Amino acid sequence: MIYDVTVPISNSMPVWPGDPPVRLTAKSHPSRDKTHTVRLTSIEMGSHTGTHIDAPFHMIDTGKRLEEFSLETLTGKVTVFEISGAPSLGRAQLERLNWSGVERVLFKTENSHHWQDGKFYEEFVYLDPEGAEFVVQQGVRLVGIDYLSIDKFKSESHPSHFVLLKKNIPIIEGLNLSAVPAGEYTLFALPLNLQGADGAPARVILMG
Repeated sequence: MIYDVTVPISNSMPVWPGDPPVRLTAKSHPSRDKTHTVRLTSIEMGSHTGTHIDAPFHMIDTGKRLEEFSLETLTGKVTVFEISGAPSLGRAQLERLNWSGVERVLFKTENSHHWQDGKFYEEFVYLDPEGAEFVVQQGVRLVGIDYLSIDKFKSESHPSHFVLLKKNIPIIEGLNLSAVPAGEYTLFALPLNLQGADGAPARVILMG
């Protein structure tokens, strides 16, 4: 089974308030022999649009850029944990889970049901700093969550980002895990190959 957990990119998709809006503009021109029309799309959007990967440079001046991470970090065994009924993910919620053998982790929450809202969802479930510290202690290589930030909305200091990114743990944000049962999968998270990047949109699939 293959699950595409990537949010579709469109002009009407929710973006983080203050980030560049998505502008997909259809362009075309006639072929030189006038027998057909050549179509293309002008693409304007931020590097943290939709399903995307955060590199340390997103928050840390001297942090690693996205291209400095090997594909071995962004692909491989991953565990999806489903956590319901919690406004945030802290140590208390995470300690109950079985972390044995977990190399990469994606958190499925109630957020995944809000991609169809038609607007930005401000009350999304986030990973709190103590939860982020707990995750680091488990030795994971990558962390993902199913909305547009690992930190709470209007966070002033982005503490959970710093906990993870200071340890060179890339973050996948903007996943849609609504159709994915909890369990183990093989992850393929392939960002655009932007150079010097703080992050980039990615196509993310799970196989299992």
